[in-house]
Amino acid sequence: MTSTSLSRSALLMAVIVVISVTCWEIYLRNKGVTKSFDEGGPLWSDKRAMIYEPLDRATVFIGSSRIKFDLDIPTWEAITGDHAIQLAVVGSSPLPALDDLANDKNFKGKLVVDVTEGLFFSASPGSSENPKKYIHYYKDRTPTQRASFEINRLLESQLAFLDKDNFSLTAELDKLELRSRPGVFMMPIFPMEFGRINFDRQETMTPKFLADTNLQNKVKEIWQFFGRMNTEPPASGARLDSFFVSIKTACDKIKARGGEVLFVRTPSSGPFLQMEQKGFPREKYWDKLLAFTDCPGIHYADYPAIEHFTCPEWSHLSPQDAIVFTKNFIEILNKEKGWKFPKLSGN
Repeated sequence: MTSTSLSRSALLMAVIVVISVTCWEIYLRNKGVTKSFDEGGPLWSDKRAMIYEPLDRATVFIGSSRIKFDLDIPTWEAITGDHAIQLAVVGSSPLPALDDLANDKNFKGKLVVDVTEGLFFSASPGSSENPKKYIHYYKDRTPTQRASFEINRLLESQLAFLDKDNFSLTAELDKLELRSRPGVFMMPIFPMEFGRINFDRQETMTPKFLADTNLQNKVKEIWQFFGRMNTEPPASGARLDSFFVSIKTACDKIKARGGEVLFVRTPSSGPFLQMEQKGFPREKYWDKLLAFTDCPGIHYADYPAIEHFTCPEWSHLSPQDAIVFTKNFIEILNKEKGWKFPKLSGN
């Protein structure tokens, strides 16, 4: 084959690829699919690098998925003038991140720790797996990985089909949802509409999810599935005490450097809340956590302005309710807990 033929073949292949990609993107957009950034070590690490901002200019958030949905970052930053650094990891314990921040002598900022009891007090290796992966990725990032992230950031901000969690080959195969069988376990797949991720790592339910009870019920079924699968009894006795000791140790390190630590219990509702109240009675877990660590806390049930929410799938707030929650959360922090923010410093 001559060089001219090779060039023509390469050009033809490039044209076919461009047309295919363009058609795929147009198809997804017409289906109402919006862009979403890939969750994982690279995006988490980008935010982790921001924690050294001055105490009066930024707040770091760690936890599980609830604070990722329930904190509306644009509302937070518009009212406070304070940068919200989102380091929570879905389906995971915040304790690895708490230890990481405690052992970082350069971190002296404000820290909000979201408490979802079933994950917060879990000793299961799976609850710590992703946070530990992200922390290792951050510490071991290479210049090539950083450059790749910046390129991906630009592309993901424009193209919906680059959402690898939903449109990669592996994701498409997972959507087949084959039945589990001996030796092969299939994890349930969350609807794409349940959570779209922006560059700040905030997750948001789509209008389609909020309007479709079938999608909401599918997520409720997944929560029930996980509930049946989890045979680990809630931590108690010496095991629970060990949690409190390690948490207090980490908090004390941060406070000794001039930082601030506050725990928050974000809303849940329906059967999910009933299960949490039964398995993790407040006086034994939440109240003791605050007393043992000597850290302030905000429990949604203590404040009429934020205790009334009904979560669409029992566990996370809708975008509109997240705005209401965030506004009231800021007010409580500022007026009751004494937290100062650039735009509210005169209050």
